[in-house]
Amino acid sequence: MEIKFYEYIEATPEEIFLALTNPFTIELWSDSPAKMDANEGTEFELWDGDICGRNLKVVTNQELVQEWYFDEQPEPSIATIKLHPHKTGTQVEVKHTNVPDEAFKNINDGWHDAYIGAIKRFFEEDL
Repeated sequence: MEIKFYEYIEATPEEIFLALTNPFTIELWSDSPAKMDANEGTEFELWDGDICGRNLKVVTNQELVQEWYFDEQPEPSIATIKLHPHKTGTQVEVKHTNVPDEAFKNINDGWHDAYIGAIKRFFEEDL
């Protein structure tokens, strides 16, 4: 299954890219330890290993493509986050392919609430 959505965040692409790739910033908005490196080929862990995988493509301040690991998944599950500059902020495009059927609802809810939603709240809560 596939998840695709857009979310506008009042922050620059540079700020959002740091929120996606800097482990210290990730811990601020996720309230959980993170292992992340903004280099292609590196493995990552978010939410104490609830999400783990490998960075396949990293284009600074523009795009992050990751493989998310799921047990016994025949095709890789690929999460792509693109950052599009927009007037006073950034349009965040999320596309996640090959999401396991049994995990679809949890992952979809997680993207909107705990992941991109948390980043949005992190940048916009003082507005």
